[in-house]
Amino acid sequence: MKMSVIVMGSEERLSPEEDKCIEYTLDGSVDIKGRPAVKASSGGWLAGGLILLNQGLATLAFFGVNVNLVLFLTRVLGQSNGDAANNVSKWTGTVYMFSLIGAFLSDSYWGRYKTCAIFQAIFVLGLALLSASTRLYLLRPGGCGTEHAPCGPHSGTELGIFYIALYMIAFGNGGYQPNVATFGADQFDEEDPAESHSKVSFFSYFYLALNLGSLFSNTFLSYLQDKGSWVLGFWASTAAAATALLLFLSGTLRYRYVRPGGNPIGSICQVAFAACRNWKAGASPGEQCLYHGDEKADSGGRKLLHTEGFSFLDRAAHAGTDAKLGGRAQKRDPWRLCTVTQVEEVKSILRLLPIWLCTILYSVVFTQMASLFVVQGAAMRRTTPFAGFSVPPSSMSAFDILTVATTIFLYRRAVCPFLARFTGRRTGPSELQRMGLGLVVGALAMAAAGTVEHFRKARATAAMSSDLHIMWQVPQYALIGVSEVMMYVGQLEFFNGEMPDGLKSFGSALCMMSMSLGNYFSDVIVSAVTRLTTARGRPGWIPADLNEGHLDKFYFLLAVLAVADFAVYLVCASRYGSGKVEGRSSDDEEEGTAGRVAVVSPGCA
Repeated sequence: MKMSVIVMGSEERLSPEEDKCIEYTLDGSVDIKGRPAVKASSGGWLAGGLILLNQGLATLAFFGVNVNLVLFLTRVLGQSNGDAANNVSKWTGTVYMFSLIGAFLSDSYWGRYKTCAIFQAIFVLGLALLSASTRLYLLRPGGCGTEHAPCGPHSGTELGIFYIALYMIAFGNGGYQPNVATFGADQFDEEDPAESHSKVSFFSYFYLALNLGSLFSNTFLSYLQDKGSWVLGFWASTAAAATALLLFLSGTLRYRYVRPGGNPIGSICQVAFAACRNWKAGASPGEQCLYHGDEKADSGGRKLLHTEGFSFLDRAAHAGTDAKLGGRAQKRDPWRLCTVTQVEEVKSILRLLPIWLCTILYSVVFTQMASLFVVQGAAMRRTTPFAGFSVPPSSMSAFDILTVATTIFLYRRAVCPFLARFTGRRTGPSELQRMGLGLVVGALAMAAAGTVEHFRKARATAAMSSDLHIMWQVPQYALIGVSEVMMYVGQLEFFNGEMPDGLKSFGSALCMMSMSLGNYFSDVIVSAVTRLTTARGRPGWIPADLNEGHLDKFYFLLAVLAVADFAVYLVCASRYGSGKVEGRSSDDEEEGTAGRVAVVSPGCA
């Protein structure tokens, strides 16, 4: 966790042996053989750079399938627009759901490296199977799969192979994504000031790599597939994913590793059960009556100090309720008595939930870029000086990606150093401040989209057309780009820093889940608005012909909801408080300079 560190103990001068430990990382990371990681020969930007390249190529591969999947289902498999859209939504939602499985396996058993490698291998196999099945079974007759030449029917076996490949891709990418960002952050020692600053920068560059990968997919691969070159596009994605996996494996000897902390669900259940079982203790015990634990059975990660809030859970660590605990040599029953660290880890998760819930509505705003922004652009003038070429509405997302790249570069190189003079923070505004700014800019993006729609409709010429040029959409795409850098990069940093050591990947999975739920709630809001505004035969706000509707009012509604969400977020953020870390203990740690905490105060036994 990124928390205030309190070292308890004497300020004795380090011995030569202790001074030599400076050569090693201080965050407990190890090398591939399980030895303490040496700073000079492990981690850092060399390892982080490999992970960034890996992420860019893997994102290119994933969006090489995702970006035109609706067209593939309609042109090649012969599905209707509605069925294809629903199938893509289900598939995308499954990707995010699989992220929870990957995060659980990583944090509990496999570790981040092994989880990333296994799920990436599944991802590559799924892409290869999709490419081969498309070439051998699906593109029949030859030359089909274009806008004017749909393919013929397919057998159940052929469709079964296709869906197996598709969901292998979802499983592989979903299990890999929440772990790779956290594994990249593991390459920087947060206890070292210089590396800690690099760790913060890594999340920005990680998001930049993600966007640059999707830029290639949304332009070049999208163009190939739109022209019917599905096999070439899929094999290009497969090659990118295979290269990403090889790059990832090439850094095996260079990486730093964090040991998995065991199944966190069991620990959470123990805290809840012990707190309920010890309710007879009456009022929550004072800190001197809490069981901190200092034996090796309770070590292996950083110990957390007691904090206020959620005082009911403190009863799980009330030592006075366990009459069988007579001394430090006796083994405790974890279902009757938990350590303070266990309790504080549960508190940390509960503190994060209100912040996380506030990010879901932002994802509702963000998802409009891939849906209603495209529909709006299709109803605008899209001509260019080049004869026969018009601007594809979906390609306008390139302005979002370019804005993301520009914002990340300027923020790290210019904005951060400037604001650091006023905030006193080397990294500039805090993660919570940036996430709040993301909500505000997201609301502005919706207001800009509503304004453009107002003038588009005012200059309507015929059904689903207008004389207003599509380039007037650039401001709303640019504002979305700025807002997602503030929100999603800040969210990655925040959850990685505040999550307990054993749940770092789960924190990244929560970020993905907020996007998934944002898509779901967007559908709910659109459906509700459509149902309410189409009563009594009215066309509604979002009809098939936008010139007959009021899409501008829908955008303004989202802007109002975003502002209301920001007000709630301000309350939650102002009340948020980080935990406190005593220091790090490990199974291999002998007597050191870090102080220790007594097991139980004598007066509470």
